[in-house]
Amino acid sequence: MTGPAESAIVTVYAVFGSGEEAERIGRHLVEERLAACVNILGPCRSIYRWEGRIEEADEVAALFKTRAGQADALIARLAELHSYEVPAAVVWTIANALPAYAGWVTSETTKVI
Repeated sequence: MTGPAESAIVTVYAVFGSGEEAERIGRHLVEERLAACVNILGPCRSIYRWEGRIEEADEVAALFKTRAGQADALIARLAELHSYEVPAAVVWTIANALPAYAGWVTSETTKVI
């Protein structure tokens, strides 16, 4: 296994208003090589404060695998494509990963020249 300094990969967690939106944006980010992979998880129920009120919504969570140096660009592009005014998108550090997996994420998020 390898640590974060060697693997330099992260997971970006985000939520979407529907499975269709998660799939559409996920596909864009993989096609654009901003993410090596996206796992679209099952529906979840969110309870949150928005503009002074407590709100509830059914949402779909997704996990994007990318390089640490690519995370900001992934989040910026996700925000451009997202239907929410303020989309939730946060970076989770990967403490350990198989070297082959880290290599795969790195190669799939590197632009081909």
